[in-house]
Amino acid sequence: MKLVEFPTRSFLFLQGPPGPFFAMLGEELRARGCKVHRINLNGGDRSDWLEGGVDYRGRLSRWPIYVDRFLREHNITDIMLYGDCRPMHLAAHGIAKLRGVNIHVLEEGYIRPDWMTLEPDGVNGRSNLSRDPNWFLEQARTLPPVPSLPPITASFRRRAYDSYWHYHRIVTGRLRFPFYRPHRPGSILLDGLGWLNRFRLAKRRARQAEATLAAIEGKDYFLFPLQLTADYQIRAHSPFGDMKTAAEYVMESFAKCAPPGVKLVIKEHPLDSTFFNWRAFTEKMARRLGCADRILHIDGGDLGAMSTASCGMVCVNSTSGTLALAGGKPVIVLGDAIYDIRGLTDQGTLDAFWNAPRAPDPAIFDAFHRVLADRCLVRGGLASMSATEILLAGVIDRLFGIQGLAVKRDDADGEDRHAVSITARPGRGLGQGIQPGVDTDEMFWPSRRPIADHAA
Repeated sequence: MKLVEFPTRSFLFLQGPPGPFFAMLGEELRARGCKVHRINLNGGDRSDWLEGGVDYRGRLSRWPIYVDRFLREHNITDIMLYGDCRPMHLAAHGIAKLRGVNIHVLEEGYIRPDWMTLEPDGVNGRSNLSRDPNWFLEQARTLPPVPSLPPITASFRRRAYDSYWHYHRIVTGRLRFPFYRPHRPGSILLDGLGWLNRFRLAKRRARQAEATLAAIEGKDYFLFPLQLTADYQIRAHSPFGDMKTAAEYVMESFAKCAPPGVKLVIKEHPLDSTFFNWRAFTEKMARRLGCADRILHIDGGDLGAMSTASCGMVCVNSTSGTLALAGGKPVIVLGDAIYDIRGLTDQGTLDAFWNAPRAPDPAIFDAFHRVLADRCLVRGGLASMSATEILLAGVIDRLFGIQGLAVKRDDADGEDRHAVSITARPGRGLGQGIQPGVDTDEMFWPSRRPIADHAA
């Protein structure tokens, strides 16, 4: 397929998700005549990137001046970030705005599953999207419905592989990046041990989840999906600071105000690798509140099915809330969420929610979904190579306003066909090249060695 010609733009990449996505995107931008730069902040960044990255080995205090000089010296027109709350990203974001540089922030999708988010300037609590339901209704009037598409392929093994090598190289690269501090609290080594502990207890957790699902079958219950304490959604966009405090708040409200025949199911986050024992904490709190038979913990189960069977969902600001809204379930938000909109979520207090939860207006949710799909959602993901290829095409489409991805449905066999103008080229990190729509989870991005560094 003939490549589209673009005006010369100069992109600076900072930290991306673990794995090959930012490197693949940088390679595609170079193929289209753009200049591509990368500043590595740790060994994981260094190993995930192409040739030619620059290592920043200095302190956070010198970072803003360094970034400003880099933007000017390289005539940067665009900056790419994964998340906008990391200290290094916050500083770079502020400097980029002062210089009039276009800012693109990639994040997990506002609508789940099968979507990622790419917004100008910021995401989540820093998004420029309105919270006025009438604005969404007006904007959606001329937008087509969001098509129903086959699910995106996902592989936990793929994400685990990418994450393991990324964080492994952060640890082994500490001598090269002596002043780098991870944006997440805690220890990378303890996090790894936590994952080993989760794998060790997997069968026990599965049995406990089955018992909890049996206990709530046919019963009235509210669902409270936990989030990761390390997530900036909790640390920066909620009043709690950590999930333990949020869970205490929710359980105390439930014990005081919920009808006696209703249960509360607290669902552990599937990626929580800390050693905090959520089951023991939940059971202890439930006994103290006199609700031992009404407040239940589960680590497992299908979130979508549990949401469908529930009376409603309590969220701090998890994107799980949009899953419940899509199913017409009442949702109340305790923090700052992009979907906390009058007519979508319950705008009352949590104490009142237990007795009279308000369901979302389907017309407002449909408008909300259409506007997000038009303005910031990108189909694809990071958990398989085919999902990454689809995401890559969609991001190119967002960045340049071209038809980067066309998805067609073959009536004969129902197979998902991806007509993508993105092709991996031999000798550029993807071996023999990747055919769109073909899953290649066994193919991983090789390590690349940057050719420059800087210590400030």
